[in-house]
Amino acid sequence: MKKTPSVAPATRAVAREILVREVPIDLCQFIKFGGVVGTGGEAKQIIASGMVTLNGTVETQKRKKLVAGDLVSANGETLVVRVQ
Repeated sequence: MKKTPSVAPATRAVAREILVREVPIDLCQFIKFGGVVGTGGEAKQIIASGMVTLNGTVETQKRKKLVAGDLVSANGETLVVRVQ
């Protein structure tokens, strides 16, 4: 019997580029600046609760320094750091 390869559904989100003036930028600032949350307090809460990934790994450090090209996922959105 011939096996057919299983194909995962298309779940990969398209990353939205967020232009920042300079790097590094703190993770909590980037999430707020990117519009994922409305306040810095909300950003800190979702980071602390483990709801944010940085380059595919859960990140709980609110002041984690981001550099150009980093991928941040939170609240169903994926953002990429780009420098103006």
